[in-house]
Amino acid sequence: MTTTSEARTRRSGRLMLNKVPEVTVWFWVIKILCTTVGESFADWINMKLGVGLVNTAWIFTAVFVVVLGVQLRLKRYVPFPCWLTVVVVSVTGTLYTDILTDQLNVPLWISSTVFSVLLAVVFGVWWLRERTLSIHSVTTLPRESFYWLAVLVTFALGTATGDWTLELTGWSPGVSVLLPLGLIAAITALWKFGANPVLSFWLAYILTRPLGANIGDWLASPKVAQPGEPTGLALGTFTTSLVFLGLILATVVYLTVTRSDVTETYEASHAPQITANLHRERIALAGFGLLAVATGSLLFWAHSRPHVGPAPETDATSTVHLAPGQAVKHFPSTKVDALKALASTSLRDARSGNATGAHAAAQSLRDLWDADQASLQPLDNTGWTFIDAQMDQVLVTFGIDHSNPPMPPAQQEAELDSLLADMR
Repeated sequence: MTTTSEARTRRSGRLMLNKVPEVTVWFWVIKILCTTVGESFADWINMKLGVGLVNTAWIFTAVFVVVLGVQLRLKRYVPFPCWLTVVVVSVTGTLYTDILTDQLNVPLWISSTVFSVLLAVVFGVWWLRERTLSIHSVTTLPRESFYWLAVLVTFALGTATGDWTLELTGWSPGVSVLLPLGLIAAITALWKFGANPVLSFWLAYILTRPLGANIGDWLASPKVAQPGEPTGLALGTFTTSLVFLGLILATVVYLTVTRSDVTETYEASHAPQITANLHRERIALAGFGLLAVATGSLLFWAHSRPHVGPAPETDATSTVHLAPGQAVKHFPSTKVDALKALASTSLRDARSGNATGAHAAAQSLRDLWDADQASLQPLDNTGWTFIDAQMDQVLVTFGIDHSNPPMPPAQQEAELDSLLADMR
């Protein structure tokens, strides 16, 4: 008997093979690689090249539309365009959350809630229309469209929940890798026991985003860290991107040659999956509930403990005192000039009453300063610490990276004047 979805497919003329890869170990390896390179590459374009957060989001949105269009036109799974789409959508979803957080000052708990509801809506509509959420039957254009929409929202949700976790706990990137890694391992164990495979898949899919991003941050972070913090490997965002891009290409070439992740090839060489055991599914569902409670308890405990990391917002004053210009004398003049240009733009806009422009320039100043940390701090840690404290005073007045609302323009101008004097 012909099913409703199959009949619809034949009427539309779009009879396709499964459009997404089989979920093997290679799927998860390349998914984490794509997440890491996407995060690192976006940071490099946004910060190192000085493009800015919003402009970077526009660029990747346009790229996403193009690569998704190519992917949707195919009638079977092809590794390169499929995984290229994953890389681009990982960057795009991350940028959308970053804009809400950094540009619109939306609290991360609100972003996490909104994206959770949005994902539930996507899954609800997908189920009502197709009666399945399985990625093993993405054989129609509507199902593939739902799939990529769900992937986009999972990246935005993973970004929001991952950043919210770091905000609550104060963990460094190296330590923060352990939480999503442990959760994925627990979900895998429950799936092996008999948990619903679709639920297990999407939970693990969401968690790969903070896992890959934290790995990228750990690799790119400088070895010189705050006292008490584990250090990174100081590879930088560009080197990290290149390394992981190379690993992605090698994996894609392997999958293209072997076709081991093509659903039809996989099914021909593996025994059929065991029929679901409803009793085990219910027990595993209770296991997911216990896992959620344990995770929440861990985060509550970590949040209640003193955080090792950045100094409190009320204490952003450096204990080092340097004469004007002395703090930056060991830094490359081109980098100092770029920082001064953004500070001057923010000051000019603040004086002219352009609050939006002043805030955007201060945000770009923060992004550029953070991006240059790996190259500047080793040159002169004392000078870097001094300027970093002054930079933080500027950010406090704009409410950037701090919970307070923006301060009056006069205070913003005073702190920008002080920062420019220290960098002259």
